[in-house]
Amino acid sequence: MIDYKLHIPGPVNISDETYQAMCTPVMGHRSSDFVDLYQACQPNLQKLFQTTDPVFLSTSSAWGVMEGALRNICLKKVLCCMCGAFSDKWLDVAKRSGKQADALQVEWGQNIDPEELRSRLSTGEYDVITLVHNETSCGMMNPLKEIMQVLRDFPEVISIIDTVSSFSVVPIPKDEWGIDIILTGSQKALAMPPGLALFSVSERAFARAEQVEGRGYYFDLLEFRSNHAKGMTPSTPVIPLIHALNFTLNKIFKEGVENRHNRHDELNQLVHQWVARNGFELLPKKEFSSKSLTCVRNNLDLDVAGFVKALREEKKISIDGGYGKIKGKTFRISNMGDETIETINFLLSKMDEILPRFLPA
Repeated sequence: MIDYKLHIPGPVNISDETYQAMCTPVMGHRSSDFVDLYQACQPNLQKLFQTTDPVFLSTSSAWGVMEGALRNICLKKVLCCMCGAFSDKWLDVAKRSGKQADALQVEWGQNIDPEELRSRLSTGEYDVITLVHNETSCGMMNPLKEIMQVLRDFPEVISIIDTVSSFSVVPIPKDEWGIDIILTGSQKALAMPPGLALFSVSERAFARAEQVEGRGYYFDLLEFRSNHAKGMTPSTPVIPLIHALNFTLNKIFKEGVENRHNRHDELNQLVHQWVARNGFELLPKKEFSSKSLTCVRNNLDLDVAGFVKALREEKKISIDGGYGKIKGKTFRISNMGDETIETINFLLSKMDEILPRFLPA
């Protein structure tokens, strides 16, 4: 039985209202009722993605679309921009998918330098790049606008951009910036259960996919496009999550997208103030720090595992004790989703209550 609140970087806490939306009776996924539900989501999805392109729904994690996009798009070689655990993994996924792939690698917590990207693309070796906008493992947000400006000089290069933990947190105008494939997942800032990936594809990317053999079926972009025209998905979708999505989209636009962005920024700054007040440091440079979570450098030799365990058992709150090779050297606090000033201040007050016990004497 889960008796604690999630403040990990995903999945995040889910409202009772969202769970209630999922209890809407299931209909046949080839019925007119499903077509109505699917099409009801589209206008708000397009507004949120800031695109005139269709937005597709995949019953999978975002990783399914991340792998599928590579299988659909890469004819020559992919350049994987790597700055943390999830962006690093994309290189392995590309190679396992039978694609030629190279790394543009920086240390975890550092951002991808747009000019270094320009230098690599100038070789003419690559026809695809992968980029994680907001690298959740280390709390770093890449300068996506500047990176997309570089890509305008390389029209043969298709961009695949993971916005899993930045989508709906900060503005990401897909069409204005020229993003080819943008993808996200339900379990982060959208504050829904895991299991649904959302993505949008440019006409450039579709034109490339038409040239690629061996796209498979489940993640074939052309299958998504042809089914979308009928108000459907290629395979049986997770209908309860699409009900939750429709509810969530209406809630987002009731709050107002700009207000939502501002709220995430304000909550993120509250966590940053706690970090500074207690003598900790951010792992990334502040100007590249995520707006949806905070990755705290353990510069005070905190017993991270003990602190996280006590917070969960005694205060019924779960934060993250660091990911992968920086586990214990960092800890991560999420402010994404439906959080408020009150809930974040409550979290920070409970952290304050037990923090001294886990610092060196």
